[in-house]
Amino acid sequence: MSANAAPILITGASQRIGLFCAERLLDDGHSLIVTYRTERESIERLRQRGAVAIQASFSDEAGILAFIETLKSHTDSLRAIVHNASDWMVEAAGEEAAVFAQMFNVHMLAPYLINLHCQALLARSTPADIIHISDDVARKGSANRPAYSASKAGLDSLTLSFAARFAPHIKVNGIAPALIMFNPDDDADYRKKTLNKSALGIEPGPLVIYQSLRYLLDNTYVTGTTLTVNGGRHLK
Repeated sequence: MSANAAPILITGASQRIGLFCAERLLDDGHSLIVTYRTERESIERLRQRGAVAIQASFSDEAGILAFIETLKSHTDSLRAIVHNASDWMVEAAGEEAAVFAQMFNVHMLAPYLINLHCQALLARSTPADIIHISDDVARKGSANRPAYSASKAGLDSLTLSFAARFAPHIKVNGIAPALIMFNPDDDADYRKKTLNKSALGIEPGPLVIYQSLRYLLDNTYVTGTTLTVNGGRHLK
């Protein structure tokens, strides 16, 4: 993947997969803009390596639009947008509507508005890409987190719609991971149960998402596609 003068934007890059992909893109010589909600040592580390870090809240329209204006003050072009920012909430009794609204805003409204308002920035780069980080759970839904699952399914639909709308200059694709990496406090029983859900039965780590990201950025003939990166969960 050759470097491009226009920066790549990654939302939600302060930890885990977003952080790993940000660091790898910097390793590859790309200019980078990242967003974060909470200041962490990792964000300062990215700044020291030359990334522009913008604190942003995607919980409502005002916060999303404010971020877009700040973004445009830092750059007049974008090589790619990687929509990685995400939230993970359970609908507690009495809070269902608030949780649904939060999931919709973070996973659908933010990508929708950012894509629309940043089309001109992407148009100044050749090639140009939008990549939505979805979730394999959208494939079959979730009894425990229906709002989360529905909003990720909506993001998959936005991939198709924006791919059609922005063709041929801007490619729009998605990545739908299942288990990629455990949290440090996940116990042995949970790990075993989760690994048994996939045909391959491994914890692959974030490199597989970076490999998928690179494939979509490099390939000139793929748009409107969501890559499933789930270790074969659909086979069990």
